[in-house]
Amino acid sequence: MPFDVRETTIAETQEAIRSGKVTCRELVEAYRKRVLAYDQSTHLNSMILLNPEALADAERLDAEFKKTHAMRALHGVVVIVKDNYDTKGLQTTGGSLAMKGTVPATDAFMVKRLREAGAIVLGKSNMAEWAFSPYVTESSIAGITRNPYALDRVPAGSSGGTAAAVAASLGEVGLGTDTGNSIRGPSSHNALVGIRPTIGLTSRDGIIPLNVFQDVGGPMARSVADAATVLSVVAGYDPADPITKTAEGKAEADYKKYLVKDGLRGARIGVVRRYVDAETGDPQVKALMEKAIADLKAQGAEMVDPFVIPEYDKLTDKIGCGDFQKDVNAYLALHAPTAYYRSLSEIVDSGLYLPYIEARMKANVAPKTEAQLARGPCVDTYDDPKKIAFRDAVLGEMEKQRVDALVYPTWSNAPRKVGDMKSPAGDNSQVLSPQTGFPAITVPMGFTYDSLPAGMTILGRSFSEGLLIKYAYAYEQATRHRRAPAGFGPVE
Repeated sequence: MPFDVRETTIAETQEAIRSGKVTCRELVEAYRKRVLAYDQSTHLNSMILLNPEALADAERLDAEFKKTHAMRALHGVVVIVKDNYDTKGLQTTGGSLAMKGTVPATDAFMVKRLREAGAIVLGKSNMAEWAFSPYVTESSIAGITRNPYALDRVPAGSSGGTAAAVAASLGEVGLGTDTGNSIRGPSSHNALVGIRPTIGLTSRDGIIPLNVFQDVGGPMARSVADAATVLSVVAGYDPADPITKTAEGKAEADYKKYLVKDGLRGARIGVVRRYVDAETGDPQVKALMEKAIADLKAQGAEMVDPFVIPEYDKLTDKIGCGDFQKDVNAYLALHAPTAYYRSLSEIVDSGLYLPYIEARMKANVAPKTEAQLARGPCVDTYDDPKKIAFRDAVLGEMEKQRVDALVYPTWSNAPRKVGDMKSPAGDNSQVLSPQTGFPAITVPMGFTYDSLPAGMTILGRSFSEGLLIKYAYAYEQATRHRRAPAGFGPVE
């Protein structure tokens, strides 16, 4: 029988390679078949392009294993990469027609780490154009990506292509980026585990920016174990991204050591009620979150409920700060010297973007508003006075309540229908993690309306990824909420 790649884990795949049940080439062939069979025919539309070198990369790994009988950390693991990561020799567009045909000469640091560990880049996934939207995954390059659990629903944004592809087993694991939501939201909407690392744990070098003061890349996977395995490979210092200096001595070599089944025993966890009890939240999502809180307690965690951040509204008012034009222009100069358009102004003048981002594109090249001027120049996340004040308030209350982590629903509402931009969205991810720099992991907590996934976020202090993985793994193993979407069965 051929090796069935659906819902496999990295450990299962590598054991199959080791025992001779499957080769790396056969794995790539299997995933390619699934993409060709399902991605367009179902209108899932998760992929922008397939890597023509993937089979050759797989054959080299097969030859290496045959010769050495040794496997690298991600040997043979087939990865979906969001189209804002530079991939050497493979078009990188950020979902923009203005970037079509732009082929980087080098890999983004995180992609380089993956390849060095033996991972195979199957292809590039669709994304919200320029990563603008947390609500939809739609680009002028590839159109609209849909949710595999309900094809009339959105996968959230902007890493929705990666999420949809991994959820439908079109790849083993994936890379997303998260500025305010975009790893955690799509992971929640697609019954995946997504990790937004501490700002500084992973490198931003070679990633098309949205806001460098909040951008961070991380793994999206069908299990906590797989997400931890990928994080172990991509985390660490990169001289090309100075903020990663903060991770020296704090990045773990192997996050898999935190995969502890009774990891919640003795934990003290705060419940962020302002998100759980959101006024426009869906009652079914709230019910799942209440059940998750009970499950955490049943696994030995002590719940601090409610956990209230003092002066939250005042401290978070106008806290965000970024300069998309400056960031994109810097990226184009350094990483895309062959791009047809050399600045954001030229891209805006080209008109090569979808209507839903037109106002925002034009606003980013317009003179600064009085409010922006009053906010002052944007500075690094760890130097910004507003973010420092908010971070100190969260940390202070965590210390006061002796809390190890915080929990809340990743989104308070089910995935919207495609085209619906009016019903309550429910995104709870824009503030706590991005504005503090703290890490957060989302893990499946069940389904609303029979088939629509929902996720729980666990957030902790800077560089506490190991602890968050331990809690998420214990919860995942106790509840086993993940299930595959219907309609994406085996391919002959």
